[in-house]
Amino acid sequence: MKIVARDIPPRAAWALEQAGVHPLLARLYAARGVLGKDELDDGLARLLPPSGLKGVQQAAVLLADAIAQNRRMCIVADYDCDGATACAVGMRGLRLLGAQHVSYIVPDRVVDGYGLTAPIAKRVKDSGADLLITVDNGIASVEGVAMANALGLQVLVTDHHLPGAQLPDAAVIVNPNQPGCDFESKSIAGVGVMFYVLLALRAELRARGVFDAQNQPKLDALLPLVALGTVADVVKLDANNRRLVAQGLKRIRAGQLPCGLASLFGAAMRKPQAATTFDFGFALGPRINAAGRLADMTLGIECLLTDDAARGDELARSLDAINRERRDIEGGMREQAMLVAEAMFDEGEVPPAAICVFDPDFHEGVVGIVASRIKDKLHRPTFVFAASQADGKEHELKGSGRSIPGFHLRDALDLVAKRHPGVLLRFGGHAMAAGCTIAEDQLDTFEQALDQVAQEWLDHETLLRRLHTDGPLAPEYRRVDLVDTLHHEVWGQGFAPPVFSEEVEVVSQRLVGEKHLALKLKHQGQAVDGIWFSHTDPLPPKVLLAFRLDADEWQGVRRVRFLVEGAEY
Repeated sequence: MKIVARDIPPRAAWALEQAGVHPLLARLYAARGVLGKDELDDGLARLLPPSGLKGVQQAAVLLADAIAQNRRMCIVADYDCDGATACAVGMRGLRLLGAQHVSYIVPDRVVDGYGLTAPIAKRVKDSGADLLITVDNGIASVEGVAMANALGLQVLVTDHHLPGAQLPDAAVIVNPNQPGCDFESKSIAGVGVMFYVLLALRAELRARGVFDAQNQPKLDALLPLVALGTVADVVKLDANNRRLVAQGLKRIRAGQLPCGLASLFGAAMRKPQAATTFDFGFALGPRINAAGRLADMTLGIECLLTDDAARGDELARSLDAINRERRDIEGGMREQAMLVAEAMFDEGEVPPAAICVFDPDFHEGVVGIVASRIKDKLHRPTFVFAASQADGKEHELKGSGRSIPGFHLRDALDLVAKRHPGVLLRFGGHAMAAGCTIAEDQLDTFEQALDQVAQEWLDHETLLRRLHTDGPLAPEYRRVDLVDTLHHEVWGQGFAPPVFSEEVEVVSQRLVGEKHLALKLKHQGQAVDGIWFSHTDPLPPKVLLAFRLDADEWQGVRRVRFLVEGAEY
């Protein structure tokens, strides 16, 4: 590992500080490309206007007409947290705006696979719906949309994924990544796209005289769900996404959140009044995702939809139990997969440029998490495969991949598909995460083909893991109140949480819980505790550490501690 300190443009840091930003935050923001205080304005008025989204006005007209005609709408969701929150935002928002008949269907990961398929379109038709609305999926559902059209359904696709060579023949498509769309925030999550469609619909209803500025429904009540889905989907937190997340956090901290979301905070033993992006990514998001991985995402969506506190508590407890089961399954899979992956790096062997792991006992609902863990440890593009559990698909493998900077995973799959026609039965995704389905007897071919692409695209510099940090931490900033200040800000993908780095003295070290390294350190001559989770190798007496700031509470007293992210020695 190489620890690299970010460049901090001095003029930008100075300008931010002069504008009243705390000196430490000024330095952190400048290092992340913020040039002026106006960029930190997270007010709703600073959000990009919906008009910039291609298709959004047509979507608003389509939905306004459907509401006026009292037509039946059905949302086809996705089985991850972004899809669940997008579905809940769509259901709640459409009802707020006057829709009388709105239902939803969420595919089963095992039985249905991803997205709007032809069988899902038939289920929507059988439900009595006239208008099918996809959220967080649909841009690749050419066959599913064709079936919906053949059945007489109108289709509105709302999605954020990258389109394939052919767009579906939907009545309207709203997706910032479709050709010809100039919307500045290409990284908006699926839940954000649905929120923007609702903003445009409300404006259309105002234009029709249904509402005026005084009596129109307040859609900002949906922002806590938008914030959760945005962070949980690990999309880049550009300025617009940061504003959406900041607005959601403000409402949660003020107690303005759906009761099911409050129940999830309780189940995760987190406090809504002190909510952070960390809670979304590591506490609430995984509990909702667990339903889609191991059970039925309907549980997660119902938790986000309910306005009954007792029902919210019951659903949150169920999601918490499923998440515990997910952790148990993942733990065993990760151990087995890591042994296989690390064996590829044995001395004397030429290490692979990409990693593929399969075991007949792996659970397909957890392959993505395991791939992420291996990628984090070995710093290679990684695919983990499990046998399909769907009827009639016993000889297919479903894989989930995670990548490293410099290797666009979906583009790599596209190249594999072109070089080896027929190997990939289905695939899709993003630069850093993708999924695919292959025949079991094609695993070796896929593994060799992916490794070949990785060898061509990746060099030694790219394969060297780099941990980017914010450099040394001045001792006067090692304070509990500043820990709270940092936690309060919006951090995430593309706007990394602060990590500091400098040489420290290791006074003592011991293992706790058999897998964590507890440290007594000297930082600039002063004692401070540290902990390195899931790390057991001892450190030398002096070491260059990368660490995050945290506060540990013991007997009612809060003290700063360092959460170690990495070491160079």
